[in-house]
Amino acid sequence: MLVLVLIATGGFFLYPVSYFNAWTYLREDFSGVESRAVRVDSYRVHYLAEGPADGQAVVLVHGLGARAEDWSNLAPYLAQAGFRVYMPDLVGYGRSERPANFSYSVRDEARIVVDFMNTMGIRQAELGGWSMGGWIAVLVAAQHPERVSRLMLFDSAGLYVRPEFNTALFTPVSQAQLSQLQALLTPRPLPIPAFIARNLLRNYRRNGWVVQRALATMLTGQDVVDGLLPQLKMPVLLAWGSLDRITPLAQGQAMHSLIPQSQFDVFAGCGHLAPMECATAEGPKVVAFARQ
Repeated sequence: MLVLVLIATGGFFLYPVSYFNAWTYLREDFSGVESRAVRVDSYRVHYLAEGPADGQAVVLVHGLGARAEDWSNLAPYLAQAGFRVYMPDLVGYGRSERPANFSYSVRDEARIVVDFMNTMGIRQAELGGWSMGGWIAVLVAAQHPERVSRLMLFDSAGLYVRPEFNTALFTPVSQAQLSQLQALLTPRPLPIPAFIARNLLRNYRRNGWVVQRALATMLTGQDVVDGLLPQLKMPVLLAWGSLDRITPLAQGQAMHSLIPQSQFDVFAGCGHLAPMECATAEGPKVVAFARQ
């Protein structure tokens, strides 16, 4: 028994992220969140789903370097309100496939979202996107308006704006850069223990090429949504953290001015991770919008 404890303890200190992930997956199982995978355009796409099977569909699209689990604080509000919530891992992220021959552009990820809906038999959904996922959601809504009944954008990217921060921080190579990234993402960053930082940096070295390829396509300025936003006809919710440093509040205000029918909700004291860190404030607002 002592040997097993020592092995488990040693494993935790070497690979803490794997242990945290295993705990997250176990909590999903016990809370009734479904974890499945389907083939979409020949790629294996993992997704989470919760809420009644016959509920109105909501599809939530995560951001750059993120995963389906990042919606875990916000999605229960929609599920408990009777919606069927689908949270796919985009190709290259989370537990989905990472093909070497995929572009990882927002345009191609938008195609994956539409084909995911086709695969799941979702004819129309309320579509939400966070950060890069918001950019993808706008492309889907603009190109396939009949598939999107309402659009929800959380601290969304997509405007033709050059970032004011060092985008290399999205694939940090040192603990100092990892801390700088945390400070960009949240106004209340917590210190990262050295053993966890080492594991995170190993993961960035292994999978960071996906983020780098996606960033390279986004920074070209192709597929920006400035000209698409005024064309949207469905109701649009813009939910923004007041202290967002990745997509600052001014970008949310600019989107609001370009979408006449949009509702703009600002959450004081929240940063770019508002759907995760400020879900208690955002959740009721999102449910009220979705029920309109």
